[in-house]
Amino acid sequence: MTSHQAPITAPIQAPIPARTRIGAAVGLLLLSPICAEYLIGYDQIISNPLDMLTGLLVLGPLYGTVAVLIREAARRTGRGWPTMVLLSAAFGLIQAGVIDQSLFNPDFVDEASWDDDRLPTFVAGLGVSVKHVVGFVGGHVIWSFCAPIGVVESCVPRIADRPWLGRVGITVMIVLYGLGALVIFKEHSKQFLATPAQFGTVGLFALGLAVAAFAMPRRFSRREAEGRAGGRVPPPWAVGCGAVVLMGAHQLSSPGWGGVALNVAALVLAGGALLWWPGRPAWGPAHVLAVCGAALVVNAALSFVVEPLGDTSPVVKYGANAVLMIVVLLLLGWARRRLRHIIVRPLEGAHLS
Repeated sequence: MTSHQAPITAPIQAPIPARTRIGAAVGLLLLSPICAEYLIGYDQIISNPLDMLTGLLVLGPLYGTVAVLIREAARRTGRGWPTMVLLSAAFGLIQAGVIDQSLFNPDFVDEASWDDDRLPTFVAGLGVSVKHVVGFVGGHVIWSFCAPIGVVESCVPRIADRPWLGRVGITVMIVLYGLGALVIFKEHSKQFLATPAQFGTVGLFALGLAVAAFAMPRRFSRREAEGRAGGRVPPPWAVGCGAVVLMGAHQLSSPGWGGVALNVAALVLAGGALLWWPGRPAWGPAHVLAVCGAALVVNAALSFVVEPLGDTSPVVKYGANAVLMIVVLLLLGWARRRLRHIIVRPLEGAHLS
């Protein structure tokens, strides 16, 4: 480089206003437990809106903090969805195998439907139902963590790939998660406690998933993506329709081994597509929103045919289902509008990146 040449520097990103970052994190903190526990309406709490609101004081720390921390870990290390999916699976195992122990507790739900769902694929030597392992962990990956992350990031597309929290914010999330997990663990351990071997096995698998998450390569740059063979991907609407079919198959699979096989096939097919397509230049934020939005729509729609546990008021139940469906559609519509706004009016200086 000669003396008169200007040095080549990395693009400078504009600072993110604190209210924008914190607002996005709080949005994810709330959307995650709503998607995890309320959207499909399986619990009798669906008939008591006030209890649903107060329940967020525990469920927010239990689910929302994890979603925020998973996203922060991936974005801060320059990684993307493969890392977030693997971390979600790790936390899903911890949630179902350690915190609430639903994987191992034969009386976790005092309903005949619990055994109807659990026993056909129960493996006595492991003390778990394969149907529950696939359903619980897959459910946490999709609805507790990844879908809320994708939807909230779509609502703030200018900062979707940037960290939202500093050290103080991350510390607050960790403390809140610890408190929420402790409350749930103590509550569910009053009548049942998994064995040390079960806890240890879950811990080892979760650790393996976490290690694999950070062993994943970093995201493709635009140049690398353009260099990959073939650049065509289905349009967002087609991706969303495919996601509805596969997630619907996951949720509606039968309790037996055939249902488990269908469930696993749907998850593998979805996972394979989502590992391959994002490396192509035609894949964009609208595709991510289509997949994550489809997850919300599937559970919101199924809530109308799901019978809640315990005694519920049909009027309040269907009213809550309808309100949640409307909120989901409004949220997805707003997120899509935000994405269009960014595409039409790109961020100033975006040509430098």
